[in-house]
Amino acid sequence: MGKVVAVCVSEKKGEKKRDVGKAMLIEGFGIEGDAHAGAWHRQVSLLALESIDKMREKGLSVGPGDFAENITTEGIDLSSLPVGTRLRINDVLLEVTQIGKECHERCAIYRQAGDCIMPKEGIFARVLRGGVVSAGDEIEVIPVIRVGILTASDRGAKGEREDLSGKVIEEMMEAVNGRIEEYVMVPDDLEAIKNSLLAMCEKGLDLVLTTGGTGLSPRDNTPEATLAVVEKQVPGIPEAMRQKSLEKTPNAMLSRAVAGIRGRTLIINLPGSPKAVRENLEVVLPALPHAVELLRGRVRDCGRPDRH
Repeated sequence: MGKVVAVCVSEKKGEKKRDVGKAMLIEGFGIEGDAHAGAWHRQVSLLALESIDKMREKGLSVGPGDFAENITTEGIDLSSLPVGTRLRINDVLLEVTQIGKECHERCAIYRQAGDCIMPKEGIFARVLRGGVVSAGDEIEVIPVIRVGILTASDRGAKGEREDLSGKVIEEMMEAVNGRIEEYVMVPDDLEAIKNSLLAMCEKGLDLVLTTGGTGLSPRDNTPEATLAVVEKQVPGIPEAMRQKSLEKTPNAMLSRAVAGIRGRTLIINLPGSPKAVRENLEVVLPALPHAVELLRGRVRDCGRPDRH
């Protein structure tokens, strides 16, 4: 968990910003009263205090705002964050849109020290949800989760039914900053499901969610295909889904859904109906960001970040 060190604004572009302690961030616009606010992708700039310290070590007397950043942070390796990462500060939600920038005109700091840290280690973001940000506020990093969706359906693969369950998954992934990078519709064929799962894992996706084929009918093969692919099972996930579903229907005990990991990819079987997909995904959704971070090796089991 990082924190805000300073909140800075300027009336004009191309000049240092002054630390005002706190400011209102406006959704889709930027910081109220700041020259860089507007309907573009670099509404808010951020620079880490650790980066400013590198310039101090070169003998420069610089501090927050001197590099024209809006928010000076501490405790987060900003430049290592992938584009799409979200930062939550109180009610404010930022989405990282750019890492560094091209410096066309050398600033006063570059001319003085022969280097400037902002083009290399500064980041830019847009405001997804507004609110007040103050010095001392905590910053929560919400990583991007790269998601694949596999729908197993004989009728769907023939184009005889619309995949409404896949759409529910896509909609619900927004809550955990999930980005859908792969989507496949395959028949309820064991080899077809298995090969598609392997292909998604080889692409390095963080999470693969399947829908359909977890029941007792002769053509339900999704659990068998998943077990043929995963290296370790994660039984707690389907157990939790079945336990919650049993509160609604005894038929939940007929689900054969499984979950497991292959490499750094987590695979979870979901039911076939849109309603059941929503109910089951609601159960596991809160645990998904931590599960992905564990697979990435960025947190320990206790949830404490290794680095950011």
